[in-house]
Order: sequence, then C-alpha cells, then structure tokens
Amino acid sequence: MSRRGAALGRPPLLLLAPALVAGAFLVLPVVALLARTPWSTVIGQVTSPAVVDALRLSLVTSLLAVAVDFVIGVPLAWCLARVDFPGRSLVRALVIVPLVLPPVVGGVALLSTFGRSGLLGPALERIGVSLPFTTAAVVVAHAFVSLPFFVLAVEGALRASNREYDVVAATLGAGRWTTFRTVSLPLAGSGLLAGLVLAWSRALGEFGATITFAGNYPGTTRTMPNAIYVELQADPDTAVVLGVILMVVSVAVLALLREQWFDAALRASVRR
Repeated sequence: MSRRGAALGRPPLLLLAPALVAGAFLVLPVVALLARTPWSTVIGQVTSPAVVDALRLSLVTSLLAVAVDFVIGVPLAWCLARVDFPGRSLVRALVIVPLVLPPVVGGVALLSTFGRSGLLGPALERIGVSLPFTTAAVVVAHAFVSLPFFVLAVEGALRASNREYDVVAATLGAGRWTTFRTVSLPLAGSGLLAGLVLAWSRALGEFGATITFAGNYPGTTRTMPNAIYVELQADPDTAVVLGVILMVVSVAVLALLREQWFDAALRASVRR
C-alpha cells in the first residue's frame, strides 16, 4: 500500500464488496464466452466469405457513421455549449432521446421518417433516393444511435474548457468561426476523441435499429451483429465464434486508440 493509501486507511468493506461484485459481473460473461469458444474452428470462421463480408460491412458503415457524427455533431455540441438560444434545454433533451429509445423503436422511427410512406420518403423518391434496406440505411441507423454519445462527450468537453479563452480571442479580433477552429475545438480535443471512440463502439455493435430499418441482406446490410443473430438460431457455436471475433476487433481498435491518441490527448489536456 502506498504512503497516501496508508494515510487514508483500508477501503471500507461496504464499498469494496460491491466493487468486487461489479467487476465480476462485467468480467465473468466475457470469460464464459471465451471458455465456450470452439477455438479449433476460429481460423476457418474468420476467413469464411460470409464473415469477411459482415466484418467489412460493419467496419465500413460504423466508420462512415462516425464521420457523419463528426460533421454534424461537432456544430451541434458547440451550439449547445456556447450559444444561448431559446429552447436549448429542449434540444439537449431531444439529443438524448435515441439513448433511451429501444433500438427497434429507433428503427421504426427511421422508417417513419425515410421510408416510402414516411415523412421525407416521397421527397427523397422524387430525387431518386431510396434509403430503407440499403447499405446507406445501415450508415443512417448507426449514425442515429451513436450521435448522442458523440454530442454529449464533445459538449461536456467544451463546457469543461475555460470559456474565457474564447472571450480573449474575441477581444483580439478573432471571429467566432476562427475562435471555434483555433481555440474551442483544440481545447476540447480529448473529449472529441472520447466521443469518436464511444460513437464508433456504439455503431459497431448496433443491431435493433439496423435490422429494422436496413434489413439483413448478406453483403449489403448484414453486419456482424446481424450475422451473430442469424447464426445463434442456426448454429450457436458459430455465433459464439463470431461474437469473439467482433469483441477482439473492438478491443484491439479501442486499445490502439487509447495507446496512440487518448494518452497523448489527456497529457495535452493536463498541460493546458
């Protein structure tokens, strides 16, 4: 025990015991999944065309969704953090709605908006655009469920950064666009990176809204979560293997981002 820990005393059992239970609750399912995995078939599953297509589609669509989140989410987060306007609290509440919607309800909402008989469906059809049950629909579904994570992370980082820097930049003659690019956004860099990773993780694992709005067509809309759902009914062992593959990819990418970007961003944030 460190000197500081010795000065504070032993952790109370009333806190330590629930903490251990929480750790076991999170770790045991992962251990059980790994224990049940038929490792002798993993290589064959990873290289099978169906799995390669599903994994490729998941990675491409989740990254495209994160790009959409970045383009439209950063301005929204900045407005919520820096602009005083009527109804800001209502807008913030609406941003959170996709977090509490059941994923299938989110898919139904997207169909009600972009479907042929939806709110925007007829207008989209007049310009030759049909979203439902296409790869683009997968991207839209992923962006819909992941955008709140990104906006909340970036808004929180913008609020945590000192707003006086914006005021100083304004007194030196910088406009709001210049201040946003050169002051506000760099100060919120760690939150921006955290939001990107959270949004990507949510998009990569999305299932309910995707299968409702985009369907489950191999090579077009069948992402890894959809493939796991199909195999769980036909061959549970294959579903376990696919689950492990998706988990390994997610953990590897998150670990890489943490090592290469997050630590640097956090160190830069501490120096500021």
